[in-house]
Formats: sequence, structure tokens, C-alpha cells
Amino acid sequence: MKILVTGAKGFVGKNLVENLKNIKDGKNRTRSIYVEEIYEYDIDSTVEQLEEYCSDCNFVFNLAGVNRPKKTEEFKEGNYGFASLLLDTLKKHDNKCPVMLSSSIQATLIGRYGESEYGKSKLMGEELFFGYGKNNGVKVLVYRFPNLFGKWCRPNYNSAVATFCNNIANDLPVQVNDRNTQLELLYIDDLIEEMFDALEGKEHHCEYEGLEPVNTISGKYCYVPITHKVTLGEIVDFLYEFEKQRETLIMPSIPDGSFVKKLYSTYLSYLPADKTVLNFKSNVDDRGSFTEVVKTLNCGQFSVNVSKPGITKGQHWHNSKWEMFMVVSGKALIQERKIGTDEIREFTVDGDHLQAVYMLPGYTHNIINLSETDILITLMWANELFDKNHPDTFFEKVED
Repeated sequence: MKILVTGAKGFVGKNLVENLKNIKDGKNRTRSIYVEEIYEYDIDSTVEQLEEYCSDCNFVFNLAGVNRPKKTEEFKEGNYGFASLLLDTLKKHDNKCPVMLSSSIQATLIGRYGESEYGKSKLMGEELFFGYGKNNGVKVLVYRFPNLFGKWCRPNYNSAVATFCNNIANDLPVQVNDRNTQLELLYIDDLIEEMFDALEGKEHHCEYEGLEPVNTISGKYCYVPITHKVTLGEIVDFLYEFEKQRETLIMPSIPDGSFVKKLYSTYLSYLPADKTVLNFKSNVDDRGSFTEVVKTLNCGQFSVNVSKPGITKGQHWHNSKWEMFMVVSGKALIQERKIGTDEIREFTVDGDHLQAVYMLPGYTHNIINLSETDILITLMWANELFDKNHPDTFFEKVED
């Protein structure tokens, strides 16, 4: 399949092109799509290139458009004028390949969008595409996208999320006029997956009830079924929580598929170089060191323990807390003894054979560096955050 992407250097275009390249180069085999060629068309491309691409392509993603023109009339020129040129060129070469149009929810002209010149230009583009499809027997896929967010989105342009991510990541001020303003947000990766569905002929169709898409197999429009409704205040609060993670080490809850998970990935993509590296505070003594690395709200914390040659650490037990020890470098003996008994369990572990050993509740335990020359490095996970007011940690040697 030869695919033409217009607006290839824009936010959506860049993400789509790079992911199509992954399929073309065999890096992504999760889709039954064969990509032979990707034609990238943008504002600096030539008319000759458009002629060539339109004569040869098998599918068109029309993502080209104008969002923030200097003059209002540029909306029509950018969002309708180029669409006309594209369709005329396809028709000229008798190319009846499917064509996708990136439109906007503003094209509904409902509510606050009623006087939107941008929305009016998008609606004109939609009508142009539907007419082209009907008159020429061409499959046309018109998507009315809500607000978009994700990596590579341009801040201070047309995305509040991109602006907030960029500003907070770079210690710049954030202005929110109304924290209760709600946005419907579409994540770029979900959008791309829908584009792949379209290439496979599995696009999602809908009709609109006001601003809401209603899934309908024979619907006139197409839509991405996964979006998130969230307020400006919630977005900013999440982002400041992400920023604080550098100091608190607490990773917020980020369930799979959640808005928070997608927002965190987006936020990280705006980090400057100096914030890409996290520095940790290590508790150091003559035995070695102990460093907390990541804490979670519901799933405990990860730490790195370093023991000098011949050193024994631990020698304590917990009522409810439990841990997992995994030696990643060196050789160690882990011992555990059930409180009130003399029975000792022993585990010899080393960094060449990665294993995790449970530290059981009610068992006093230790870890001994068996080397006389090398340090021992152990990755430790505890099921809860350390609470100095309720440490649930009681000294007792494993063996006398």
C-alpha cells in the first residue's frame, strides 16, 4: 500500500508518519497492513510532488489545515482551498482510493462553536469531501476530532495540554482562568490506532447527537471511540503531582488506559535535559548504603541496597510488611527464621542468576555478602511505603 499523508510535519502527521514507518520497516507487526511507500506532503512540498503522489497512492490521510492564521480568511484558504486542490488532483488522475479527512468537533457549530470561523471552514471541507465521495464513488472517512494531546504537540499554539506540560516541565507559570472548564481530549496514540483501523477497513462510524458521537455502523462520520473528559484544574493538578515526583519519589496511580497514564507520558516528553536525570538521597554508613528509588501510592516502593564485603544487613522482622530481594550484582546468603522457632531457611543467590526471594511476614531475615572483595547490590521491593511513625520493623537476629 502506498500512503499519502498531507500535513505530514504537523502534530498528527508526524506521529502517523513515524508509526507508518515502523510498520513499513517491520518494527511493528501487530497490524495486518503492508506499507510499500509513504508520501509526505506539507507546506514546503511542490505541486509536482502532489501530482506524483496523487497519481500513485492507495490511501490518503488529509491532515493538512490551518489552526492559528494571521487573518481570518486564511481558515477558508487553508482548510477548504487545499482540500479542493487535493481532491481535484486525485480526480485528475482518476484515483479512487479511500480518503480520510481530519476535521474538528467545531464543525458542528454548536454552542461556543457557533461563530467559529475555524469550524465553518472545517464544515465546508467536510461537505466538499462528502460530495466528492458521492459523485465519484470514493470511500470518504471524515473524523471530527476533539482536543488532541500527546508527544510532539506544539505548546502555545492550539493545545492547552501541550502548553501546561511545557510550562510546568520548564518551571514556567501556568494560567488557568476557570479550573472547572471541561475538555474532551483525544490521545495521539489512540488516534493513530484508529488510523490503522481505517487502513484495515475497520474504522468506527457514528452519527452526532449534538457534540456527542453515537456509534452507528452505517454512520456518516467516523470517530475515535476512546476519549477523556477532564477539567483544566484536574490537568494542572496532575501535572504538578508529576513534577513533585522528582522530590517525593511517589509515582501516582497510572492504570492502563487511563488519562493519567497518557498525560504522564505526554508530560515527560517536554522535560528539558537537566530534568531527565533524577538524583537520589542515599543513606550511607560503614556497611554500605540504602537508596529509595520509586514509591507508589498503592504498590509499595523500590530501593537499592549496597553491602560491603562480608557485611550482614537486616536482622529484623515485620508483622504485616513483606518484601522481595533480588541480587543484581555479587553473591549473597539470605536467611529467614520464623519468630519463636529455630528453623532457618537459607537461599544462596547471585547476580548471574536473577531470582527474587520473599521476606515473609513474621520471619526475621538478613542478607549476607559472601564476597570478601566485591560489593553486593540488591534491588528491594516492599509492599508499603516506610512510615517512621509505624515502621513495623523489629530487631532480632536470625541466629545467635
